[in-house]
Amino acid sequence: MYIDTHCHLHDEKFTDIDSVVEEYLKNGVDIAINMGCESTSSLQGKLLAEKYDSVYFAAGCHPSDSNQFNQNEFDKIAQLTSDEKCVAIGEIGLDFYWEPYDKEEQKQCFLAQIELAKQEKLPICIHSRNATEDMLKLLKSNKDKLLYGGVMHCFSGSVETASELIKLGLYISFAGPLTFKNANQLLEVAKFVPDELCLTETDSPYLAPHPLRGTVNTPKNIPVITATLAQLKNKDNVEFANQVKINAKRLFYKLK
Repeated sequence: MYIDTHCHLHDEKFTDIDSVVEEYLKNGVDIAINMGCESTSSLQGKLLAEKYDSVYFAAGCHPSDSNQFNQNEFDKIAQLTSDEKCVAIGEIGLDFYWEPYDKEEQKQCFLAQIELAKQEKLPICIHSRNATEDMLKLLKSNKDKLLYGGVMHCFSGSVETASELIKLGLYISFAGPLTFKNANQLLEVAKFVPDELCLTETDSPYLAPHPLRGTVNTPKNIPVITATLAQLKNKDNVEFANQVKINAKRLFYKLK
C-alpha cells in the first residue's frame, strides 16, 4: 500500500536490516528506495536491492560529497544505473549549509548527473538546502534535460518555490517535518501541491515524524507521514495512500 521513496538503509545506524525490512513490510510498506550519497553507498543500495525484493535503489553523488566527484566516481555511479533495480539518479543537488562548500564544484557535480539521468532515461532525486535561488536557476536553464522527471525530496520551501518546481514538471516529496508542530509553511505547501504530484518519504534514519522525534527513523513510519498529508488535504487516508503509490510508480517507472 505504501512506498518509501527516499531512505538510507545503508546508514550505519541500521544494525539489523533484516528486522527493519520485516517491520516495514508488516506496516504495509511494499517498497523502499535506498538513495545513494556517493558510489560506495550507491553500491550498498544495489546489494540491498539484490538481497531484498522490496528494496530498490538510486545511484548518485550528494552535493556534500561533491569534492570527491571525479571521472572515476562518475563512472562507478554510471555503471550502477544499468541495474534493473536502479530507479533514479540520486541523491543529487545543492547544499550551501554545511561549510566549507564550493558552489561551482557542487553545480558541476549536479549538472553532470542531470546529464547522466537524461542519458540513462531515469528521473532525478534532488536535494536542496540553503540553495533555492541557485537551484531554480540551474533547473530552469536545464529544463530540456529533465525528460524523465524528478522529485524535490524532503521539501521544506515555500508555496512560491513549490509552484516553480511544479512548472518544471517535478514532484514534491514530504517527509517527517510535515508532522512537526512548527511546520506552518509546510502545511500550506502540502495543501497547495496537486495530489498527483505528491510523494512521501522517511529520509530514514533521519527526521522521524511526530510523535517519534528523536528516535531512529525507518520506512515503517511512512504511513504516519502519508496519513498527515491526507488529513491536510481532507482526503480519505486509504484512497490518498493509493494515489501517492500511483505517483511513485509513475515517476520511478522501473518499480514493480
